[in-house]
Amino acid sequence: MTTSLLRSARRCALALLAPLVLSMPAAAAKPVSNGLALTPPMGWSSWNNFGDSIDEKLIVETIDAMVANGMRDAGYQYVNLDDGWQRYKGNRRDRPLEFDPVRFPRGIKYLADYAHAKGMKFGIYSGPGQTTCAGYTGSEGHEAEDAKLFASWGVDHLKYDSCCSHKEAPVPVLKTIFGTMSRALMAQRRGIVLHACHCGWGQPWEWAADMGINHWRIGQDISDDFDYPGNREKYYFDVLDTLDRGIGLEKHSGPGHWNDYDMLIVGLNGRSKELVGAGASNVEYRTHFSMWAMVGSPLLAGADLRSLDADTLATFTNKEIIALNQDPLGKPAEKVRDDGVLQVYAKELADGSYAVALLNRGSATADMTLSLRRDLALTWKKYRVRDLWRHQDIGTYDIPFTTEVISHEARVLRLYPVAE
Repeated sequence: MTTSLLRSARRCALALLAPLVLSMPAAAAKPVSNGLALTPPMGWSSWNNFGDSIDEKLIVETIDAMVANGMRDAGYQYVNLDDGWQRYKGNRRDRPLEFDPVRFPRGIKYLADYAHAKGMKFGIYSGPGQTTCAGYTGSEGHEAEDAKLFASWGVDHLKYDSCCSHKEAPVPVLKTIFGTMSRALMAQRRGIVLHACHCGWGQPWEWAADMGINHWRIGQDISDDFDYPGNREKYYFDVLDTLDRGIGLEKHSGPGHWNDYDMLIVGLNGRSKELVGAGASNVEYRTHFSMWAMVGSPLLAGADLRSLDADTLATFTNKEIIALNQDPLGKPAEKVRDDGVLQVYAKELADGSYAVALLNRGSATADMTLSLRRDLALTWKKYRVRDLWRHQDIGTYDIPFTTEVISHEARVLRLYPVAE
């Protein structure tokens, strides 16, 4: 065969193979992890109550309040600046990313150092667009530069918010923008927890963990409501909407990678400067807190922590409820029974005990019965029941446990096997 014929044959073979090569799936990227957030992050974020009206005085006073009121010692580590710390509004191509020197005269590093000196951690906000949701300069095209800047300031947590800049973006684009920042953060010598905030669009639970992302929003922004008919402004989720959104997503959540049900509304009482909603009762706020703890969501308070009433502080600092959230096994609760407005959630804990929430979504007090065999597939012959809001051991049982649950309450129990 002549040389020209050989070349012609090769071209024909390549032409035939090309469609096959193009149709082959690309090799999956190797999963990466930063080794952080082995339990859900706990702390405070500025947005729910203050929006972008934040300054150095507020952050220092919030840190001091968390130390004084016992929240730090209850496990709340992070103090996170949300949108609004930046100096400029407008596109990043036209403006640099700098802190506002009027509102933060001693800079961001001063605040991070202040938090660290108090035994806490510090978080900041940015986004992958030219601008953030509030219109400030974003990080597009400057991811490595910004990651280095955040690390130099002593930042421990980054909320990276694409809800506005990339609302309609397809999943491959989302993977690119979050993957770029994840790699930039992991290139730093400082460990920085990464929160991917995309309002649940694009199913981040299916791909974010493999990219080194530590928690991701599963739904749209929460409103300050327990059970609002429909969605406020055709957008916001209330507590029950958000809880329902997580059904079926439990398998994606665990140590280092968590489904994020959004920031806590406990203590807003319908008076937020930023968030819509009429507020909720103390019982409803406690149910909200209990269920977020049960499902393994990050617990990021959003209220003004400088002026909490006694009931709100007691909710935030219930260490028995917090222990369910911070349990090292990292299993999120699953809904194990659904009788309409009466529902049972349960989760296994590292010591072999079980946490159970008896949730009454209805408008009237109801008797609820828990059967270990039926609801939990447990064959314990005897078990001890502890009420985690009353901080009381209720008793030992060898039959199903029945109790009254008032409207909108989650009766949270911890069950222990009892040896014969």
